[in-house]
Amino acid sequence: MRDIMGMMGKVKEMQAKMEKMQAEIASLDVEGTSGGGLVTVRMNGKGEMLGLKIDPSLFKEDEVEILEDLIIAAHKAAKERAESIAAEKTKELTAGLPIPPGFKMPF
Repeated sequence: MRDIMGMMGKVKEMQAKMEKMQAEIASLDVEGTSGGGLVTVRMNGKGEMLGLKIDPSLFKEDEVEILEDLIIAAHKAAKERAESIAAEKTKELTAGLPIPPGFKMPF
């Protein structure tokens, strides 16, 4: 019976740590750039865009497609950065637990 109580305590502790980690990830503020810094996207850990900076040299009528591609690339870079940080935090939290390969956290 003590083992069950101890396990329940550990589960509650893990749940509290998971909630804290999810809040930390949600509050992330990461940047992704493309075009050698011509376009910068800021986003949070939820994947919501917080800001967009575009170098004025890209505001040429014949370069609209290039600008669109650079915005997408910068957003992708920011998203990958946020996902990498989230994965690292998850790895730290779950160290030693038998988690199946390919399992993704539900956030």
